[in-house]
Amino acid sequence: MAEHPRGDEIIGKTIVSEEHGKKYGNVEDVSFVADTGELMNILVSQTTDHLDEESLQKDSQGRTIVPFSAVKSIGDFVIVSEGL
Repeated sequence: MAEHPRGDEIIGKTIVSEEHGKKYGNVEDVSFVADTGELMNILVSQTTDHLDEESLQKDSQGRTIVPFSAVKSIGDFVIVSEGL
């Protein structure tokens, strides 16, 4: 993505895979670099089996961590690559 959105613009949005439109869960929070504001990861809650199959890391609160580099576009949904 050429432009990095603010975290509050994506919190609460549904995450969907680019290739097959699989629902992965909802953006609960983001992690970012404090100095630059660059988004590093999306923290996902209410994950579906589709995201659980990806075997991604979880944070201390049990939320799935999706690297922001996997994000392809943001609109009504956050679109990410499959095979994270």
